[in-house]
Amino acid sequence: MAREVTQEAFAAAWADGALVIDVREADEYAAGHVPGARLMPLRTVPGQCGELPAGRPVFVICASGNRSRTAVDRMTSRGIDAYSVAGGTGAWTRGGRPVAAGSHEHAA
Repeated sequence: MAREVTQEAFAAAWADGALVIDVREADEYAAGHVPGARLMPLRTVPGQCGELPAGRPVFVICASGNRSRTAVDRMTSRGIDAYSVAGGTGAWTRGGRPVAAGSHEHAA
């Protein structure tokens, strides 16, 4: 079962420069995402897990928390220290936190 963090814990980690992966589709990401989040659509996660750093927590976000839990399960099975963000980008936005638009921040 995927490990999950609260919006508050995620906001604190984000403020400290945490690695954030957004597993939504490119159009959803472009419409609004957590600033600094890198796009890695869920369907690409198995092939891109090797690009994520070992030994550093990875915070995974989607629209509401469903896709991020799936992605975290896939990542942790490959040894990545990954956490799903409860409530996703929807809760982040509703909480009045900053949102960036555009499609320039892709995972390497």
